[in-house]
Amino acid sequence: MLNPAHIKPVAAVDIWLKNLSLTYKDASEALFVDLELTLPAGQWTCLLGKSGCGKTTLLRHLAGLIEEQVRWDGKLVTSDNCPLSNRIAYMAQQDLLLPWLSVLDNICLSYRFGSQSIPPDTNKALELLHAVGLEEYVHAMPDQLSGGMRQRVALARTLMQDKPLVLMDEPFSALDAVTRHKLQTLSSELLKSRTVLLITHDPQEALRLGHNIYIMSGKPAKLINLGVPSTTPPRIFDAEIACHQQAIIEQLEQDYG
Repeated sequence: MLNPAHIKPVAAVDIWLKNLSLTYKDASEALFVDLELTLPAGQWTCLLGKSGCGKTTLLRHLAGLIEEQVRWDGKLVTSDNCPLSNRIAYMAQQDLLLPWLSVLDNICLSYRFGSQSIPPDTNKALELLHAVGLEEYVHAMPDQLSGGMRQRVALARTLMQDKPLVLMDEPFSALDAVTRHKLQTLSSELLKSRTVLLITHDPQEALRLGHNIYIMSGKPAKLINLGVPSTTPPRIFDAEIACHQQAIIEQLEQDYG
């Protein structure tokens, strides 16, 4: 099923966020104050934390999906001045496939809404479908696919955009354990040349995929940089990972009380 040779490398980028203060408009308290985060090129950075701490807000702002609601370093940020505009691809928990479009058309969706005047590269889309094991479903409609298959289409659509930074908001959380494990492995292989920020509630997922792991905690939120196992992602669960997982759970329990 997996054939990474079909995926052309993309030049990864280092991302540095320093002294980041982010406040909802008219809010009395900042969500972040002097937040610092480094996303090393070509690596997965995983972010954990309890619901409502600000993980998705940070990711959605980086993606340019929050408009005229936040201040970034004291400046009101809109889609026109998003710091990472046109350099990111976004993969959400829901696959967000349009039900009236075929698998192939969903993969090529970004060409319909982007500024590109050239038609989509159908051959590239077919190669991506081959890479995610769905070449036989090129003309299928989303309602003919299982949840795992739909997320593989969403992954192919993410790769189709050729962006160096990929933001992932719990893309595997709604899947069963076996499908989730398979998609984690597939994503790790196909996104190895990208810089990835993954939001997750699953410590084991973070430990399996992450080169770097942070916990977002407190109000205003701060980031705690955790250690990672000595092996290279995607990791196989072993005693070392079990120890790291317990440490993460204990750290998270402090916020949940």
